[in-house]
Amino acid sequence: MKLVVGFVTYNESSTKYLGDFLSNLKYSLEFLKPVDKQILVVDNSSSDYNLNRLALEYFNRENKPEMLVFPQKENLGFGSAYNILIKKAQELGAEYFLMVNPDVLLEVDAIHQLLIKIEADKTLASVSPKIMRWDFEHKLKTKQLDSCGIILKSGLKFNDLGQGELDEGQYDEMDILGPSGAAGLFRLNALEKIKDEYGYFDSRFFMYKEDCDLVYRLRATGFKSALVPEALAYHDRTVGFYGQGLGQFITHRRRISKQARSWSFKNQHLLFVKHFQKEKIGSRLLVLGRVLSLLFFSLILEQFNLKQYPSIFRFLKA
Repeated sequence: MKLVVGFVTYNESSTKYLGDFLSNLKYSLEFLKPVDKQILVVDNSSSDYNLNRLALEYFNRENKPEMLVFPQKENLGFGSAYNILIKKAQELGAEYFLMVNPDVLLEVDAIHQLLIKIEADKTLASVSPKIMRWDFEHKLKTKQLDSCGIILKSGLKFNDLGQGELDEGQYDEMDILGPSGAAGLFRLNALEKIKDEYGYFDSRFFMYKEDCDLVYRLRATGFKSALVPEALAYHDRTVGFYGQGLGQFITHRRRISKQARSWSFKNQHLLFVKHFQKEKIGSRLLVLGRVLSLLFFSLILEQFNLKQYPSIFRFLKA
């Protein structure tokens, strides 16, 4: 069995995590002594921003085998960067690809538990750890759920299962669409079957919701996914909403950069355009209602999102 672990770094958004993340990943992989494994990294950082690369180079000096780093001259975005990693994993002859963000910590046996589950069931294209919220500022692993995997509701509404709730095992047996982009293990031959002209991940999704598109396409092709509650991870999510009520939601939204909100807004519409025809009539009607509600929300509260409509219309026309 060959496992490739891939992650993406980008400027200061990943720098502060790398010390904790790399040592944690090292111990998690050492737990898998019989498994052939390789770490791959795409560094999307600016050419004049070298702290990420210095951290990666230091790790390679201290550890063998070295991870392979693919520095980029510009920020390719999440999906395109992962397409590079997945393609390289295929070339290396790997069977499984673990996608994990640098703002995630894994319990030492988490990867082991994921591999046990996906090896035992060949119908699974992916498996998800149970991801809790990591309070990075206070270095605390909490009992608050971040994601038990992505689920799909009518109207092409994608949610991280359980986000914001206290973990009481309530979702351990739930069916999921696939793992969150924060962390998930994929069977590479399944990813190969959904690859198209835009890659494994759709490269048109620069950042945000590309994981929703990927797991939707895997399910549409007939593949399954599963939550592995024994595999625990912790995520310091920067754009997640753990509060309640409209007021808290609006306050939370204002803490997120306009660029991030614009990407998310645009990509939600790309999901609508790509998968509208696959949905049942009731779901299609809800999609149309969501399109109108997003328009009104932008007109009233986030007018900067209106700049995304020309690119959305171009995508629809194409």
